[in-house]
Amino acid sequence: MSAPANASGAQDTAGAATAPGADDITGGQEPSGAPNASGGHDATAAVNAPGADDAAARQEPTGAQRDPDTAAADPGQGRAGPARRSRRGLRWVRRVALGLVLLLVLSLAGVEAVLRVNYMGDLADGTYTRGQDAIWLGHAWVDGRKKDADVAALARRLRGTGIRDLYVHAGPLEHDGTLPKSAYSGAGWLIPAVHRALPGVRVQAWLGDELATESPDGMRLERAATRAAVVTSTREILAAGFDGAHFDLEPLHSGDRDYLGLLDDLRAVTRAHGVPLSVAAHQIDPLPAFHSLWGTLTNHPKWWSQAYFAQVARRVDQIAVMSYDTMQPLPSLYGGYVAQQTSLALEVTPPTTDLLMGLPFFHDNRFGHRASAETVPAAVRGVRLGLSRTDAGRERFGVALYVDFAATEDDWTAYREGWTDLS
Repeated sequence: MSAPANASGAQDTAGAATAPGADDITGGQEPSGAPNASGGHDATAAVNAPGADDAAARQEPTGAQRDPDTAAADPGQGRAGPARRSRRGLRWVRRVALGLVLLLVLSLAGVEAVLRVNYMGDLADGTYTRGQDAIWLGHAWVDGRKKDADVAALARRLRGTGIRDLYVHAGPLEHDGTLPKSAYSGAGWLIPAVHRALPGVRVQAWLGDELATESPDGMRLERAATRAAVVTSTREILAAGFDGAHFDLEPLHSGDRDYLGLLDDLRAVTRAHGVPLSVAAHQIDPLPAFHSLWGTLTNHPKWWSQAYFAQVARRVDQIAVMSYDTMQPLPSLYGGYVAQQTSLALEVTPPTTDLLMGLPFFHDNRFGHRASAETVPAAVRGVRLGLSRTDAGRERFGVALYVDFAATEDDWTAYREGWTDLS
């Protein structure tokens, strides 16, 4: 699995997780269909036959009298031959391809202009933390590498912020849905240590795996036995003392009903334990049906429809949007994109579900993610703009920081000054 920005499992130097995101960003494009070729030249118009008198004077047959095989072989006379038709076809293909490229470029330019405008505007008063924030923590916290001093340092870091939930990587799940207890052997130490150092902060088990949606390897949610094993693993991890279960399964395609069924079964378990069911969610279509077109072009739909996002949000207690890996080249465009994502998510998330927007606490440079563009200040302003425009008073709202082991002091400062400063 990839480095900190892909969110489905093992993340950090232990090689345990793929990070939320991480699916991968941002921004997709979808050209329209090509026009149909029609109106070719009349073959007879292409014949440059000499005049009848001239032909007679030179004792040469006219184009109509020539041997048909000879005429076809001469591209300058008679009916257009295969070579000429081939050249015409190539010219038409080039024109269509150029037209599509221009259409795509103009469409992208229009979208980027809209995102830039979306990053402008005033922030509503009070659009700061509601004390509902979260952070993803790497596997080192449950595999024996972290000690009491690390918990004390974490407590100092988090005091005075709005962070209420820790998503501690306790997986990854096996492809068959099982989870060995050795994967979270340090949970018995970590959970009470956090409760002592940070009263009121919840330690959720972050569980994930790669799905076999775009490759032959991975978890197959269409198998009832696999889903049942995931439910059993959740019961076991809650029995170990975790305060909730946070799932990140990727790549998860929009409309996947097996996932919805799994969430129904998981919520019955978490409710029985009195703890939240939480999920990391893909971004929402920035344009209608964008995931369908992008999936057709790349075999990686990436986005969810807004309707599917709503179906997921209704089945969980907390949903965290992986609003990074967006393919945006500039902070202003990234911030405008986050503002749009925040509004789209707010529109369909029930008021009884916690909605969190992801902040990029990592600095990869790769396809889909440019560290100089996807910054914490840009993300925070985008979140506040979306909140201001759509539902400024919403209480069950926050941000989720991805990820602890890649964060810098500048990231923490930007989060504190931009989102938790209540002065």
